[in-house]
Amino acid sequence: MNFADLGLSDELLKSVEASGYTEPTPIQAQAIPSVLMMRDLIGIAQTGTGKTASFVLPMIDILAHGRRRALMPRSLILEPTRELAAQVAENFEKYGKNHDLKMALLIGGVQMGDQVKALQDGVDVLIATPGRLMDLFERGKILLTGCNLLVIDEADRMLDMGFIPDIETICSKLPGNRQTLLFSATMPPPIKKLADKFLSNPKYIEVARPASNNTNIVQHKVRVSARGKREALRHLLKTDNVSTAIIFANRKTTVRELAKSLQQSGFSAGEIHGDMDQSARNAELQKFKDGVISILVASDVAARGLDVKGVSHVFNYDTPWHPDDYVHRIGRTGRAGATGRAFTFVADEDAEAIANVEKLIGGKIPLFEADGDAGRSDDAGPPAERPTGRGRSGAKRAAEPVAADPVAAESDAAAPSSKQPHQRRAPSRGGRTVQPVAAEPLADISSGDPVDAPEQVSAPVTAKPKQAAKPRRAAEPEAISDEWNGPVPGFLNVSAL
Repeated sequence: MNFADLGLSDELLKSVEASGYTEPTPIQAQAIPSVLMMRDLIGIAQTGTGKTASFVLPMIDILAHGRRRALMPRSLILEPTRELAAQVAENFEKYGKNHDLKMALLIGGVQMGDQVKALQDGVDVLIATPGRLMDLFERGKILLTGCNLLVIDEADRMLDMGFIPDIETICSKLPGNRQTLLFSATMPPPIKKLADKFLSNPKYIEVARPASNNTNIVQHKVRVSARGKREALRHLLKTDNVSTAIIFANRKTTVRELAKSLQQSGFSAGEIHGDMDQSARNAELQKFKDGVISILVASDVAARGLDVKGVSHVFNYDTPWHPDDYVHRIGRTGRAGATGRAFTFVADEDAEAIANVEKLIGGKIPLFEADGDAGRSDDAGPPAERPTGRGRSGAKRAAEPVAADPVAAESDAAAPSSKQPHQRRAPSRGGRTVQPVAAEPLADISSGDPVDAPEQVSAPVTAKPKQAAKPRRAAEPEAISDEWNGPVPGFLNVSAL
């Protein structure tokens, strides 16, 4: 099957051919004829399946007939993020170059004046994020009564971001006899409820997940410690034939710190995250597309909107909290028939997250056996936790029965430890230093946990039964240096109670 078999116009087919595409993807082959027949549609598809073109292409042909009116867009596409909205706009510009259609992009982070002017001139396609659309609607700058085609894209992402109430409000303002297309990676109950309420006898289409059948992406997980991630990442960037890479982290602070660390290590790296304004994000993304930088560190705000050709690697610096985000992240590589590699760093605390990812994609992700500490040679799960004796978390683990490392035990038994017990320095008195006395390991006053306790391997200690409390003796003055010549300070004279 080719695009000519789907019922698209000759002008549109020329644009598709000029873009280098000859055969439609499965979701395009199923969705485009139904959209052209003006049917409502539910499409369950992940990123990387060609989902965007499955509604952009037929919309261009549908909107080729009709006229524009001021402040009343003829069609509306709702997107969860600015990046994805901009990506859809690029698709309209690419495929609609042979048609006389006007488009407006309504997103936050940019000046509102130009967007309002475009609406006043009249647009055929309005691509918007729900927040900015609701803002302009409440200001009376836009009318939705003339919108006859609605696309709700990435509906499950809309749900995660709390946009469902806004979408319901927007749908209630649109004409009742409109055509509605809903696309989502999954169909949780709130999305099904939304579809039942606002779609009329929709055609249901579902395509296979690319994470489970995309053989163009070689996937690996890498066992690391939380502190060993940066070293493992630098090692892979240097040794795995990386040409361009996107590195995903769960937190914006991690994105900033990691990008700075990579730059200091000599890598050509940039960053993109939600705390940056739209112009800065666009500039950084353009540098990556132009090859000015070869590594882009990103938060999930970019996972569903980036479409950069030739990305050779994706690194999940943090295992994603939501399994669906894994599919969207690795979908940035292996696109349009190209091959790619995806590495996911898995620390001890990521055991549940990686298990959910593997459950979603229906199989185990192969373990990558890296050199040094970057990976492990077994696939039996995270390495056993060992008490560190340091800090709050170390003390917490030390309280639990843990098997001692036999190699470490033999090493400690063979050679006497060079470490000496910590000593408490006695306070100074009037400029003189009191001689130090032996003390118990210091404790963290706020938590009660030992701090910097001597490291040793010992068997678990069985708690002794409590004994009757003995009367406390009066505190004795600490030993004073022979160099002390003055009178004993009064606060050191403690009488018995």
